[in-house]
Amino acid sequence: MFSKIDHLGIAVADLDAALALYEVGFALHVHHREILEDQGVEAVALEIGQTTIELLRPTREDSPVARFLADKGPGVHHIAYAVDDIVGTLAELKGQGVRLVDETPRIGLGGTKIAFIHPKSTFGVLSELVERA
Repeated sequence: MFSKIDHLGIAVADLDAALALYEVGFALHVHHREILEDQGVEAVALEIGQTTIELLRPTREDSPVARFLADKGPGVHHIAYAVDDIVGTLAELKGQGVRLVDETPRIGLGGTKIAFIHPKSTFGVLSELVERA
């Protein structure tokens, strides 16, 4: 079902400060940067080996990342798993009784298909499924 960890999502309030650490201090390469209006975030993907660190800054106060920052402060927001067939994986998980945030995929960073699994079904960890083109 899951083929690898696609990325770790990290919520940050100050994207410039986070980039100073990850890009300059850790020497990670920025792979992609995009504002996702429907999700209310600016996201920056940094390559590290065969995975990615995704820095997420809220662009509006009502976004899930803004609520996360208000409740918990900056830190790991979610873990994302690569899948080959997101629609099939969602159906299989739903059939197993897993609580889904998204029952159908939406468009994520870089045009990927994404869907979230509710943290109540994954022992408190928000999980994301990612299907790359």
